[in-house]
Parts: sequence; structure tokens; C-alpha cells
Amino acid sequence: MSTLLVKNAALIVTMDAQDREMRDAAIFCRDGFIEQIGPAAELPAEADEVLDLAGHIVLPGLINTHHHFYQTLTRALPAAQDANLFNWLKTLYPIWARMDPEAVFISTQTALAELALSGCTTTSDHLYLFPNGSRLDDEIDAAAEIGLRLHAARGSMSLGESKGGLPPDSVVDSEEAILRDSQRLIERYHDPKPGSKLQIVLAPCSPFSVTGELMRESAKLAREYGVHLHTHLAETEDEDDFCLQKFGYKPVAYMQAVDWIGSDVWFAHSVHVNEAEMDLYARHGCGVAHCPSSNMRLASGIAPVMQMLARGVKLGLGVDGSASNDGSHMLAEARLAMLLSRLNSGVHGASRSAPDAPPLMTARQALSIATRGGAAVLGRQDIGSLEVGKCADFFAVNLNRLEYTGAWQDPVAAVVFCASVKADWTVVGGQAVVKAGELVSLDLPRHIEKHNAASRKMILG
Repeated sequence: MSTLLVKNAALIVTMDAQDREMRDAAIFCRDGFIEQIGPAAELPAEADEVLDLAGHIVLPGLINTHHHFYQTLTRALPAAQDANLFNWLKTLYPIWARMDPEAVFISTQTALAELALSGCTTTSDHLYLFPNGSRLDDEIDAAAEIGLRLHAARGSMSLGESKGGLPPDSVVDSEEAILRDSQRLIERYHDPKPGSKLQIVLAPCSPFSVTGELMRESAKLAREYGVHLHTHLAETEDEDDFCLQKFGYKPVAYMQAVDWIGSDVWFAHSVHVNEAEMDLYARHGCGVAHCPSSNMRLASGIAPVMQMLARGVKLGLGVDGSASNDGSHMLAEARLAMLLSRLNSGVHGASRSAPDAPPLMTARQALSIATRGGAAVLGRQDIGSLEVGKCADFFAVNLNRLEYTGAWQDPVAAVVFCASVKADWTVVGGQAVVKAGELVSLDLPRHIEKHNAASRKMILG
């Protein structure tokens, strides 16, 4: 049995039900779980490992609810820089079709390295095309070396251009092969226990790239095994038009028709949803992965996140793919979520001085969405806050840095309002993944060379 003591932190932000923020406090962990948290004088003074975080703020590990790791290989591609979603996809599909197992492995480690350095301890990833022998196993193997918790979403595309879908036929698979591999992955890898570092999710890509039959069969398979479901939904107005023409429903109603409404489902984006659809989400426990950077990058719109929160919709944060965000920085995403929500309140609300002016998202709300909100979306009760019985997942940032000068009155708000910084420490299950600002398990200079080589090979063909 191993123990860890975190002491001398300037501030510990628990994000628990009481939103406690504690000074002169400590955290005592045993075998990867928090055993005690509270006043330092009441906790053990020694442990197998003692982490002195004097001058640091400690927060729960951030939780990323939507990503596409492989897209780190095609960042800022000139031909796709100024395209909307559908044209962006059509530009990139042929390039992604050249991906191979090595590219999946390398890109996974790149994305996880970025996430870890931004304070992320748990992430979902949505891999939905498998050319040239690529498998979700390649991503799982790569993630094991970095150390973050992974919800590996077995994505899929079965509706090619010849059948009225958006992707070219070269990157789609048969429904039989998809379902067979989905079952294999669940049986081999899925771990539902508290403290799990690997869970499998079934994730047909989107209404415009899979058939209704695959949606129904994936839902049936997921519920048979007790795993979660994930897909893109209501991201753009083009998607609204596609669903109406192809299926006779708007996107949310289409999800109802294929049995994709429930507490085991979360949707990426949900930018274009109305009040009745948000109420439906809340009533049935559907989650939403809010991806502000990607929505801004592709000019998709602004998701009504404050309205969702007011209705009780489970809301998490996602950086989304690194070809529609061009980065994987969770603190930066929390900052943008807050700022974009405020812009939306100003555009669609009353005057800020009016008594009925809509509320503005606070820094603490943004952090809550990125922590316990993400845990709720992923169906996890063992992460998302710092409290007894939960995983020892946290990150720490040194407050004595240029970016935070002058912000000493509220260091919690500073983490969101001020320029986004890298984590000095990121700890998963009591094990440091980032130590004193450096990744523990990856030689970054050498890895960057390999990643750029893989990117050139895929883009240039």
C-alpha cells in the first residue's frame, strides 16, 4: 500500500458539493484514492511520498469529454483553415484515409501530452475511422504509456457518399464489422470499477455518416454491456438540413427515433438546440460536451450553455479535435467557455444593467463544468472533485508567475480569467504525470520529431 501527502498548498479547491476552498489544508491519499482532506494539523504528517506545494493552487483534475487525438497530425492545414464543418470534413477525409497504426499511436501521445500539461487527468477520445489496419487498440496502447484516464470511444462511419452520406466510401466500414469490433473491445478492455483508467464507449460518428440501423444496434449493444454512448449532434445548421432531408427529423428528434436518448448518452456540441430539446436532455439525463474553440473555429455557432445549466442538463467541456481547435489545452478551453458564454448573454440578453439580465458564467462555474460536470457527463462518480473516497486526481499551478501578478485577491478566478498557463503538477491516481512542469513519461523533443514526420507522411502521401 502506498501513501501520498500533499501539503503546504496556498489553496486547495475541492469542487465538492459545498464548493469548499481550503487554506492551510492537506490531502492524504492511499493507493490512488483520497483518504483524508482538511486542516493540515489534523492529517498525518508523513507518507511514502510527500509533495510540498507551497505557493501552488491545487484543483481537481480537468476532464475532457470530447476529442479526436489523431487530428493533431493535421493542424492549421491551409486548405481547411477557413471552411465550415462540412467543407472542412470533405477536405480532410482523403488525408485522414492515409492514417496508419503508427500515426494513431503517435498522435494519441501528442494529444495526451498536451492535455496533461494543461491539468487534464481524464479524457474521452472519439476515433471514428480505421484505415490501413488502424485499430482503437493502437490508441489504448499509447495512452497506457502516458498515464491519463481514458474513455476510448469506438467511433464508426457506415454511410458513405454512395448511400447519401458525407464521407467518401473509402473511409466507411460495414455495420457487421463495426459491431463485431465494438463487442471485442468492450469484452477485452472495458473496466467499470471505481478508479478505472480505461473504459470503452460506443460512438457512431454523426447523423450524416452512419445509418439509423447502426445507431439502433450500437445502442442495443452498449446497453447490453452497460457502456456509454456518444456522438456528434446539432453542431451546425447544415446538419439540421441534412437530417430533415435524409430522415425527416431534426437531429434531436432523430436521436429519439433511434433510441439514443438516456442517461447513458452524451452529445458533442448541441449548438443548435431549442428550449424543448434542452428540456428533453435534462428530463432524460443526456449529457453535452461543450466545445467552444471548435465551434468558434468552424463558425458553427454558440451553444446555449447557461440555458442548459439552468435546466439541469449535464454539461462538460471538450477541446474537440486538434484540427478544429488546433490545440488541446483544457484551461484555455475553460477560459473560452466562460468568455463565449458571456458574449452570448450580451448578444441575446437584455441590457447588462437591467434587472432581468441573464446571468454571466463565472470563473468557478467554468471550472465546475470542466471538473464535476465532465465527471457527470462520463458517468463517473469517482472523479471530478477532491473529497474522501474519490480518485487522487489533481493538478497544481504555481501562483508566483508573471501571468498571475496582481491577481492575488482571488487565485481561483485567476486560473480562468488570466492567460492560460501550463500545469506545474498533474497527478492521476496519486502518480505524477507532470512533475515540476515536465512530462514524466515522454521525451518531448524526440517525440515532436516523430510526430512531425508522421504528419508529413500522411499529408504529403
